Amino acid sequence: MTRRALVIGGSIGGLFAANALRKIGWDATVFERVGGPLIGRGAGIGTHGELIAALRRLGLPVDETVGIQVPTRICLDRSGRVTHRLAAPHLQSSWGRIYTLLKEALPAASCRFDMSLERFEQDPSGVTAVFSDGTRERGDLLVGADGIRSTVREVLWPQAQPRYAGYVAWRGLVDESAFAPALHKELFECYTICLPEGEMMLTYPVPGRNNDTRPGRRCYNLMWYRPTDYHRTLPELCTDASGHCHGISIPPPLIRPEVGASVKAAARELLAPQIAALVELIDQIFFQAIFDLESPCMSLGRVALVGDAAFVARPHVGAGVTKAALDAESLAYELAAHSSIADALAGYDRSRRRFGSWLVARGRRLGAYIEAQLKPPSERTESDRQPPPEFLLREVGAISLGVRELTAYG
Repeated sequence: MTRRALVIGGSIGGLFAANALRKIGWDATVFERVGGPLIGRGAGIGTHGELIAALRRLGLPVDETVGIQVPTRICLDRSGRVTHRLAAPHLQSSWGRIYTLLKEALPAASCRFDMSLERFEQDPSGVTAVFSDGTRERGDLLVGADGIRSTVREVLWPQAQPRYAGYVAWRGLVDESAFAPALHKELFECYTICLPEGEMMLTYPVPGRNNDTRPGRRCYNLMWYRPTDYHRTLPELCTDASGHCHGISIPPPLIRPEVGASVKAAARELLAPQIAALVELIDQIFFQAIFDLESPCMSLGRVALVGDAAFVARPHVGAGVTKAALDAESLAYELAAHSSIADALAGYDRSRRRFGSWLVARGRRLGAYIEAQLKPPSERTESDRQPPPEFLLREVGAISLGVRELTAYG
């Protein structure tokens, strides 16, 4: 009899899990709490060879339109001068492009929206998911792929909570068509970093609207990491014009105009003039508070966690989507290799927990100097010092994860 998996979460991690499980003969149904596809979410992402290989092993149509090849990395100083250059060809894609590939590979009936998980119940023969509308779904396995605020993880390990990193990432996109010709020639084909003291700005080309990778229709992604006090400054940023504070995040259209104006003013003061000019062109600037997360285990009983539900590394690693792919692939591999679900999940936990911990530690190392800006200077340690530009240019969003024994499955 065909085994059934209940996949909680319809973002990239959940879609990877459903595709990988279907490939080994399981019936996998995705349950997403929002009312429709998530295609409009996300922005630019870096890829790794491990991600592209995982997509191809699923039989998905990966070709040159999956992203944009960026041949060179450069570092600009405050005056706009190139201080460091590194030949490092890297494929830059977008969250929406990978999401679309995965979503279109699944039968429409296997993705169910407006399904908010309330709780689940396990017994020796299976697991039952109970949703807020009263629906009950029965399966052999429940996969928690519901992200950093995972309901599944909260039930299993309520002590495993996201940890604020001490800074936010200001983000925005600029249409390629908005570039002045000289600026386009200088920057568009480059992955560029600027390093004001205690901060980090990254820029690179990504697919444009509707995942278009044709020249002239692409976009340029900007991400600026800035220290931000959790108890005072972050609530101010998350307060709209009516005075309502939205917690630790706020819908981009509700960000007060003066907040966006202050970010653009800071860009003019601190960043290379070429990058400051691009910040001025952002129509809707927004931000995300940076967190990391470690779970004590990847599975319990008939429940497994994948992707950000289990481990979240800071974006400097650039491996969130790659990790979700490898988690899903490893889970399917272990289930195919063992007749016992318990044995399969034990093997899955062994193979993936170490990798998740390694990624979190790597992200913390790369972002330690930004986090340290909130400490008094007398309390900063040697590991809190800002690394040299050549190190950050090479290591942030590295092309390869570089630890083969951790990324390989089986």
